[in-house]
Amino acid sequence: MTSETITTALFLITAVVASAILINAVYPVISNMAGTFSSGTHESDVRIRSDFSIIATYASQSTGTAQIWMKNIGLEPIGLVDIQRADVFGGAVGSFDHFAHTGGTLGDNQWTETFTYPEYDLNNNQMWDPGETLEVTFKTTMPSPGNKIYFQFALPDGISRSTEFTVS
Repeated sequence: MTSETITTALFLITAVVASAILINAVYPVISNMAGTFSSGTHESDVRIRSDFSIIATYASQSTGTAQIWMKNIGLEPIGLVDIQRADVFGGAVGSFDHFAHTGGTLGDNQWTETFTYPEYDLNNNQMWDPGETLEVTFKTTMPSPGNKIYFQFALPDGISRSTEFTVS
């Protein structure tokens, strides 16, 4: 009878030690997966809530400028700083450039935003709120009238929209 008790106790101790080893090996993996899932979910949530659409375009070969109007159709406001840090690409289809942002006079291969109150920034808070419109203007060597021009606007969080339109 005592040998059965000792054997049962040894099996019980072995099972508890094996369970502890298994938990110590598996728990960090599960915790890491949960952190990765949570981070991915947050990033997806931000991307879903931040969205914009290109609503109108115009390019003039004589002035070498293009204007693009975009509307914030997401649920989150986008700060003016994020707009100014955006990547803008444009030019003839198949031969476009990355433009530098300027806050002053527009030079070759540069872009600027028009986001003034009350025309575009409806509540004067320096945020591109849902429903508000942003105007982007860039200057480059335009193809001849009737040819297509390419435009892409990419926010720092990776959300981007692009379009092709005809030069006037």
